[in-house]
Amino acid sequence: MTVEWIRGTGYYANSYVCGNVLFDAGIMPDQISGYCDEIDTIVLTHCHYDHIAHVKEIQALTGGKVCIHHLDAPGLTEGSISLSVMFGERSPGIIPDRILNDGDVISGIKIIHTPGHTPGGICGYIEEEKALMSGDTVFTDGGYGRFDFPGGSADDLEKSIDKLSVYDIEGLYPGHGIPVQSNGKGHILSALKMIRLY
Repeated sequence: MTVEWIRGTGYYANSYVCGNVLFDAGIMPDQISGYCDEIDTIVLTHCHYDHIAHVKEIQALTGGKVCIHHLDAPGLTEGSISLSVMFGERSPGIIPDRILNDGDVISGIKIIHTPGHTPGGICGYIEEEKALMSGDTVFTDGGYGRFDFPGGSADDLEKSIDKLSVYDIEGLYPGHGIPVQSNGKGHILSALKMIRLY
């Protein structure tokens, strides 16, 4: 299963197409025009507006089922949780089709609950590709997500990054920045070292 990167613009997050699954929906709907017939599932790594801004329109285009961890589901309707007010916008106002839990598998992609940036943050791991869609949990420059927003926790984020460090990861596909296709685990270990210095 290949991972196709769709670059986010401005403050809006990257998205990734993995077979029939789209990770995150902050991109403009026309950016997925070539994938509409393939996508039947939309996995949201967390509820912040830069990752969910166009989920309603993308769902209408693809018919995809929207999936999110239960702790972040309220952000789909509540602006104070999604931080949509910081963008001068409102939350999409939709109810998810599926609630995700740690260890769930969607089309061969393992869901890993990684709280810290938000309470319901998740990552998606494709074992056969050694690929991780990391949302805002960890980035490819050794950085990690902010934990000073409502619901954030530095302790939880450190535990989540430590949890990811045991996986065999080559491709690291973050919510922001440039993905890498090799040594993803090295970037995660760098982030773990940095947050432990906090």
